[in-house]
Amino acid sequence: MIKTPRWLLAILLSFCTSSIFADPEECYSESEYPNLWRDSRYTAHSNGTVTDHVTKLMWAKCALGKNAPTCSGSNDNTYTWQEAIELASSSTLAGYTDWRLPNIKELSSLVSLNCFGPAINLNIFPMAGGYDFWSSSPLFPDDRFAWVISFSRGQDLYIERFKGNRVRFVRLGQ
Repeated sequence: MIKTPRWLLAILLSFCTSSIFADPEECYSESEYPNLWRDSRYTAHSNGTVTDHVTKLMWAKCALGKNAPTCSGSNDNTYTWQEAIELASSSTLAGYTDWRLPNIKELSSLVSLNCFGPAINLNIFPMAGGYDFWSSSPLFPDDRFAWVISFSRGQDLYIERFKGNRVRFVRLGQ
């Protein structure tokens, strides 16, 4: 068995931590990877919602527990998967009553594939980077887990439903 020296582990851990919460994001050049998530793709409304003109979905601008327009507030607002489902269905954000937790495909549509650290448009969705967000999609066939999107790198992964993650509501735009 090979033992990794503590000093190397410390360096690797500091690199991983700093890259996950990197401020600002790193993006590929337009010639390498076109940016399909420009600000013009979205309309940010003054009521704390954002419309995506490509998917026709309306999103909560901020994660649950944050305050629009800057999405300020505590970073420790996490919820279990069941809490997230219930909170979404009972939300009346901006006067709408048809909010829900997005499925994994809908949530994936926010991932900016041309950027990482974080992989989301921070002009439109401030304070969203470096965190995992719940989807409504359970893992099949083991529904003890559900899919999340990690906006630090833009990857999907599954996590046990009893763990706490961030929540962003969605509804069909009109």
